[in-house]
Amino acid sequence: MDIDLQSLIFEFIGGLGIFLLGIKFMGDGLQRTAGDRLRDILDRFTSNPFLGVLAGIVVTVLIQSSSGTTVLTVGLVSAGFMTLRQAIGVIMGANIGTTVTAFIIGIDIGEYALPIIAVGSLLIFFFKNQKVNAIGQAVFGFGALFFGLELMSSGMSPLRSLEAFHELTVSMSDTPVLGVVIGTVFTLIVQSSSATIGILQGLFAEGAIELKAALPVLFGDNIGTTITAILASLGASIAAKRAALTHVVFNLIGTVIFLVFLGLFTSYVAFLQSQLSLNPQMTIAFAHGSFNILNTVIQFPFIGGLAWLVTKLIPGEDTVIEYKPKHLDPLVIQQSSSLALEQAKKEVVRMGEYAYHGLDETLKYTTTSDKKHSELAMQIEGAINNLDQKVTEYLVDISADSMTKMERDKHTFLMDSVRDIERIGDHFENIIELNDYRISHKVNLTEQAMEDLNVMFDLTILTVKQAVKSLENNDREAALEVVRKEDQIDQMERNYRKKHIIRVNEGLCSATAGIVFVDMLSNLERIGDHAVNIAEEILEKEN
Repeated sequence: MDIDLQSLIFEFIGGLGIFLLGIKFMGDGLQRTAGDRLRDILDRFTSNPFLGVLAGIVVTVLIQSSSGTTVLTVGLVSAGFMTLRQAIGVIMGANIGTTVTAFIIGIDIGEYALPIIAVGSLLIFFFKNQKVNAIGQAVFGFGALFFGLELMSSGMSPLRSLEAFHELTVSMSDTPVLGVVIGTVFTLIVQSSSATIGILQGLFAEGAIELKAALPVLFGDNIGTTITAILASLGASIAAKRAALTHVVFNLIGTVIFLVFLGLFTSYVAFLQSQLSLNPQMTIAFAHGSFNILNTVIQFPFIGGLAWLVTKLIPGEDTVIEYKPKHLDPLVIQQSSSLALEQAKKEVVRMGEYAYHGLDETLKYTTTSDKKHSELAMQIEGAINNLDQKVTEYLVDISADSMTKMERDKHTFLMDSVRDIERIGDHFENIIELNDYRISHKVNLTEQAMEDLNVMFDLTILTVKQAVKSLENNDREAALEVVRKEDQIDQMERNYRKKHIIRVNEGLCSATAGIVFVDMLSNLERIGDHAVNIAEEILEKEN
């Protein structure tokens, strides 16, 4: 039998493309329908590993990607929202949640794919309501998923008569490790275990591969999907790297266990197929679900051991930016408003320390263009925003009780300081964005411009540090020094702006570089204004 190789390749590649598009659209639509609170789900419901497993399942079902959930988890670990032990639970749950796609594929409704796509398109193009659009996007993705599968299945059907492919499947049956390698490599290339398992379901349905050969490929698909989290952790914190490595180790250990008992697992899947009258696609779906659920059950008691192992594999101390407040105890509010205000003040000082740390990283990014500095600065900015919200809520709760005049003054001062520190974070974020633009558009600043920026950065960072010190210790001398330095910053900004205009006029610097430079100066000057606001509050206090 002759095989039209071009049709086979085109139908398979085209079908795979449509399938991946469908998965993305369905996940994005479901995520938008869920209100985009996935990060909150992971943050709130991971107080212990068991809840982490449940949170991982829920989030993965919503975004249709275990890799996506793991990437979110890596980010939360890196940000200090989640410990490594909690993250391991989420990763286990993500592996279970991703099996839902295989079960969806198992419901063979490919002949209705085009009408489903049509319904989704109508909801997207003829309704202005965002919720309806999101549902339409999910429906469109659902239809595209099945349409892509139909094309892939059509393209793969001739493979069962191809002698070379038959020999390969026999080799996989005799050497299960070969199947694992093939599944791993293919998923590494495609970047979606759902897609490779969908292909496996199609091959099994066409009779092109036997169950004993298909299962090792299935195990390999689970290993391959971990590459996305590994890529996401490159350049991230040590904690994030450990979380990503956990995903790899978890699936590797599971694969080794199931390869050892492959005969038993194959008999179990065959028993399910006969007892439940499963179609071929659903048989693979049940195998996938069983593998991930049993793997989680087996390894769940050893979460501590997994955490210990990845810590040994990736040693070192980690610098974690903690988003969560350390000092805001709600019970203190009931005991004493004065004591609660002191607790709030400690948290505001923490915010201030983050502010000058973030400024320092922004300076390093400006001088080196190394992305690790901008990423750390943006993490710090996220921590400042989170602490801003939490401290403000805490201060609002304090204001519900009666306070003395002195306490009310302190309360107002802290509220104002929180706002000023949060704005400092916004301004160094602006500078990071200006640097991103400068780097991506190859905008070159002159050596003199960079030197001027460094001088103004150093002065601004020192000014913010002294403002935080004056806040922490009620230090009038430090506050007076902030006022003096802020005057210097204002004068520096005017002088450097004039010098740069001269450079632009002389053709030493481009107009675009001039705009970037002046905007950076302006943001630094505004940071100085917010620092002096804090200092002036200290100076206005009665001795």
